Amino acid sequence: MTYATPQNPPLAAALILLATVFIAGTTLLAKALGTDTLGPALPALQISQGRFVFAFLGISTAVVLMRQKIRAPHWGLHIGRSSFGWGGVTLMFAAVAFIPLADATAISFLNPVIGMVLAIPFLGETVGKWRWLAALIALIGAMVLLRPTPESFQPAALLALGAALAMGAELVFIKKLAGREPPLQILWVNNLIGMLIASAAASLVWQMPTLPQWGALAALGLLMACAQACFINGMARADASFVAPFAYATLVFAALYDAAIFGVLPDGISLLGAGIILSGAGLLAWRETVNGKRPSVTLRRPAP
Repeated sequence: MTYATPQNPPLAAALILLATVFIAGTTLLAKALGTDTLGPALPALQISQGRFVFAFLGISTAVVLMRQKIRAPHWGLHIGRSSFGWGGVTLMFAAVAFIPLADATAISFLNPVIGMVLAIPFLGETVGKWRWLAALIALIGAMVLLRPTPESFQPAALLALGAALAMGAELVFIKKLAGREPPLQILWVNNLIGMLIASAAASLVWQMPTLPQWGALAALGLLMACAQACFINGMARADASFVAPFAYATLVFAALYDAAIFGVLPDGISLLGAGIILSGAGLLAWRETVNGKRPSVTLRRPAP
């Protein structure tokens, strides 16, 4: 069974932009929780648990209010997607405690490129020269942001790179799930599994949060639930190639939040690296738009 949503590109763009506001907000809260801003720094595993627990509670409330029935979820795909999603979120939350939000966010934009590469063996997709060029440009930008010299190398940036790898793998499972189940069901199952994985991992390092930290954990989870809802509904209302560029606004909001709250301003290397990555991602989005206007000849069905 497939689920179709009426197309509405302007609404899709607005939903994706709103999602970026929320996503940047979650990284801001994760940075506050991972430093001593609100009390003794919490481990990234515990911050990730809070994100999934409170997001699951918020989405469960929506499931009850909207009377959404959970019917025959594809557990294998959901477990794969949630495992990589949890890994990506946890690594991202660890990274933002040590490096600027803008740098971590820019590196995370490698995930569409990684998803493109992984789609070759796992989805049977063929990748042309323009897509490979986009991937190369984005990787060069990531190397700039990693600052690979003994004087300026940021080891924590490798955490953001790991997050991008995990999120790229998650995209493969998201593509396989697309159209199979209602969006709200996908969100509920994803956060249920993520909560179970995150809680098991956090039990190894859990410490009592302060009252402000409890509030930040709850806000982080609810913001992520809102971001997911906006993103999935936005993607359903327009072609991915149309909405993808709007997702890059996350970088703008992350930089603004970091400057306003922590007084961190992006330096020349950050601006250069982010610009190169966005150029590669923009080229990839353009090629998706061009390919979307042609008859589909580059996709092969995987062997049954």
